[in-house]
Amino acid sequence: MSDAELPADPVATTRRWLERAVVGLNLCPFAKAVLVKEQVRFVVSAATTEEALLEDLAAELQHLRDTPADVTDTTLLIHPQVLGDFLDYNDFLGIAEALVAELDLEGVLQVASFHPHYRFDGTADDDIANYTNRSPFPTLHLLREDSVSRAVDAYPDPDVIVERNVRTLDRLGHDGWRELFAEAAPDSPRPPPVTQE
Repeated sequence: MSDAELPADPVATTRRWLERAVVGLNLCPFAKAVLVKEQVRFVVSAATTEEALLEDLAAELQHLRDTPADVTDTTLLIHPQVLGDFLDYNDFLGIAEALVAELDLEGVLQVASFHPHYRFDGTADDDIANYTNRSPFPTLHLLREDSVSRAVDAYPDPDVIVERNVRTLDRLGHDGWRELFAEAAPDSPRPPPVTQE
């Protein structure tokens, strides 16, 4: 995505994706509570190099470490101008994990991944299942390990979530995904939500 194509507000675009896809389709059953409580921190990195992004990531990891969970439970570090290529982004995740270790935050914080061109290993680029991790911009999701543990305790078999999400997106299809983000006229009804199983 070129600078000319960037929307005026990456936070608003990412929030809309979070509300309509992640929460709206229940792709992550744990996201709604922190979003409603305003415990999601949205940060846009101005980085244009991996080195600058790594500095921003370090700052945000430390910020999350030092901030009470009831203020900020999780952080979305949005970086529109760097790592637009998914393979480069995927390689960077190893560097991000090394940074977590270097900051002595293993077991405290972790980094999850979202990208506009996210592709699970062994899938075709247009496989709808990839859309479970497709965000409007390359994004590093900083999570608290204790929050992840509580979520896993509530859903001891995370494969159930993955399988449900794939079924949801199969029913929705590519056209439905696009429709999810289409701006309706003020008097137009929103498309009906996808029924969960």
